[in-house]
Amino acid sequence: MALERYAGPGCLVEFMQGNQSQVAWVLEESSGRLRVYTLTHREEKMAASRVLPWMGPLYDGPRDRSQISEILSTHQARREAGAKAIAPLELWELAQGEVREESAQWFAGLVGETPDVDAVAAMGRALLGCKTHFKFHPPKFEVYSAEVVERRLTESAAAEEREKVVVAGQTFFKELWQGWAAGDRKRGASLAAKLDPEAAAKLAGLLRRVIADADDPEMATLWAMLRKGLPEHPFLPLILASQWGIVSPHHNFHLDQADYDAGNDWHKPFAAEIEARRAGLAALAREPEPIPFVSIDSPTTRDIDDAFYAETLPGGGVRLYLALADPALDWDFGGPLDTAVAHRASSLYLPEGVSHMLPESLGTDLYSLRAGEVRPSLLMEWDFAADGEIVGFAMRKTFVRVAENTCYSVVEAALERGDAAPHLVLGWKLAVLLRDKRLERGAVIIERPEPEIILAGYPDDAQVTMAVCPSYPKAQLLVSEFMILGNTAAAEYAVSHGAAMLFRTQDARLPPEVRGVHSDPPAIQRAVRELPPTLTEPDPRPHATLAAPAYAPVTSPLRRYADLINLAQLESLLRTGAPRWSRGELEARMPALSSRIEAVGRVQRFRPRYWKLLFLQRTCKERTFEGVVVDCGGPFVSLSLPDIQIYVRATKDTLGDTIYTGQRYALRLGRIDPLTNELRVFGAEEIPASLPDEQLFMDAGAS
Repeated sequence: MALERYAGPGCLVEFMQGNQSQVAWVLEESSGRLRVYTLTHREEKMAASRVLPWMGPLYDGPRDRSQISEILSTHQARREAGAKAIAPLELWELAQGEVREESAQWFAGLVGETPDVDAVAAMGRALLGCKTHFKFHPPKFEVYSAEVVERRLTESAAAEEREKVVVAGQTFFKELWQGWAAGDRKRGASLAAKLDPEAAAKLAGLLRRVIADADDPEMATLWAMLRKGLPEHPFLPLILASQWGIVSPHHNFHLDQADYDAGNDWHKPFAAEIEARRAGLAALAREPEPIPFVSIDSPTTRDIDDAFYAETLPGGGVRLYLALADPALDWDFGGPLDTAVAHRASSLYLPEGVSHMLPESLGTDLYSLRAGEVRPSLLMEWDFAADGEIVGFAMRKTFVRVAENTCYSVVEAALERGDAAPHLVLGWKLAVLLRDKRLERGAVIIERPEPEIILAGYPDDAQVTMAVCPSYPKAQLLVSEFMILGNTAAAEYAVSHGAAMLFRTQDARLPPEVRGVHSDPPAIQRAVRELPPTLTEPDPRPHATLAAPAYAPVTSPLRRYADLINLAQLESLLRTGAPRWSRGELEARMPALSSRIEAVGRVQRFRPRYWKLLFLQRTCKERTFEGVVVDCGGPFVSLSLPDIQIYVRATKDTLGDTIYTGQRYALRLGRIDPLTNELRVFGAEEIPASLPDEQLFMDAGAS
């Protein structure tokens, strides 16, 4: 049974269909078109170009359909058996490196001396099935190199694994979604128990990756296959993962997207370096300055990075000392721990807990200005005239021992009673003068109530309530003005020494109506709308809102990486007379640092909003909320919810015929979705200006 060169009537041919080789009998040939009879007892028409290059044998004389079927079955059985007996990998070993490509007949000759057409066809089938080692370029088979084979084997294994995961995951994901849509939050575990453990691990890993990055290119194809048949939802991966139980209820997906580890285990790989920091600091420590510094923070603050002391000078002036925590003294910039800290970029202060930028053993212990402990410090010292003008400034590296860690409420109460320590009274009076001078220079100060988000039962059974944070205006003014003073002084010192810093700039001329203090929602909205964004730049420019000629944050080096860099610049200037980094080096670092600051900043901005919306969602049926119109231009009206510090839009039809800025409404809210950030106003009732608030709003257990 020889190979034929021409596919005429009575010739057996093979063609590919459904990724399988099919044998057929040629009934008729005309102008490159064939009419064939197949094993499935059907006639088909096809182009002669579809025929595989092993034709034959050729049978003479007429045959009826039953005879043709019997002949086809016989050859099909021979070829199937022959293909199974062939070891294509052994053939590849023989041919690889010897030939680039050859025909099926040539390969069949390696197995038998005089292969017939069935043996050649069997070889062709075997080689077609070994796609990792051979590629069919009719009429020959290319022999892949060892490097290509290795790559294709890897790709093939990945494809098989992907198929396995898709088969397991498509039904599973649909069932998870159906359970979530029906409000059945307990079905996930029972459904997952039916999964193959390996497939389950792959599916869980995929969901976590897609939660963190919806555009993950490595997961895009697999995710697209798995989500077929499911509705479009921007948080589908998070919903499925939550329903499954592989992430907790109210999972903070913002952390995933920012690649930020919220726990305190992230620093474990750096244990040796942390100990090196302890040893290095112990070797540098010396007797602290004899100044009884005091720090003022929230009662839960553990990363204490500033403290002060004020004393009277002859002639009525004031000397102010500001001590800043100094982790830069022995910090290994560029080391593994520094790289990890730079990636964190900032501490996070969220309702569910604090995540510190530095390892807690450093940020809340070794470098924290804890009372009674000797700590490295960058010490700033000012002399002020009686009217608040600066008449002298100095700065030095040193060690300090803080006398007292106190909190805002204690200082506020003492100042109100009139029995505060002299340095506190002096500090507060100086802060008032500093604030007044900034206002004279055109500063913008926003005063609004800060809401407090209170969580209980987090994460499994989170209950959220809200209250207005207690206000401590005198104590908070004292701290905020000294921080502005310190950051401004840091910038001016660097400028005077020609050193680059990470300056915060807002180089704009603000209109007169924007300057000053704003406390009511419409005025705040007008001011904020006029304020340009602040930038981080290596060159000093004014900061309009703060009325500072230059501003370089340096007062929070335990909490913000940019402050740590700026502190290191000052520390190097004091120690060597030159900054640690040149302008060009700082500029080169800025893209990566800015990207991380923005990513982590989104977590700090958006996560509290999630909890606010959840609070509104759970209480909107029981109460109304005060809204103040801040902008009534355009098709929608913008309202501020002062107690929640959130904005909402409403149609003009909802609010009535007469709408004006500053108008107050009792709002009925609904269709609230914390995930999708949806919040609608369903109804509103105007609040008469003379009616007290307490007669209008029903409190659902939270003020």
